[in-house]
Amino acid sequence: MTENHPAITETERERWERRYREGAYAERTHPTAFLAEWEPRLPRGRALDVACGAGRNALFLASTGRRVDALDISPTALARGRAAAASRGLEIRWIEADLDPDPDAVLPEGPYDLIVVVRYVHRGILAPLWKRLAPGGALLCEQHVDSTQEVVGPRHADFRMRPNELLRAVLALGPDVEVRDYREGVVLDPDGRRAALAQIVSFRGDKR
Repeated sequence: MTENHPAITETERERWERRYREGAYAERTHPTAFLAEWEPRLPRGRALDVACGAGRNALFLASTGRRVDALDISPTALARGRAAAASRGLEIRWIEADLDPDPDAVLPEGPYDLIVVVRYVHRGILAPLWKRLAPGGALLCEQHVDSTQEVVGPRHADFRMRPNELLRAVLALGPDVEVRDYREGVVLDPDGRRAALAQIVSFRGDKR
């Protein structure tokens, strides 16, 4: 199932469409290793995969029995994910939307038990996501971080986090933030590529 949202920025949409039509990320079908490691300890129930691309993490979460919404700007990427879900007998709600102008206006309503954001830097998105997280729910976020080493990912500094920036941004969400894991460094992706990443898992406690 795919839902369309009217607030789509054509230039951004076209940029990602071109990438996916050219076959970008076709070989990246594995879930991010950080999510796979944490999955047994994450809440069940309803999950949201933000900027899901072709759905590698959404497909993984759906295979664990979670009810998954997956959102991205590219209809080509979503179509690829939808086909993969159908081939595996997985039910995922695919949502087409542009998060850049106003994420709070286009994000689906919560509450979610789990929200996943992997390698999508949007410095205004954490607060709208946290608002949609159920008490006891978890936010798992993985972002490219600055590095002097030769690593994959965006070259422009705007699309990489500064050291400890992700940790500070999550802690600033409120007194109900419970950080369970935070890491920064160079990791080896399952496809053999080196990536400099900041990774965090935080749970929403009862303090309001």
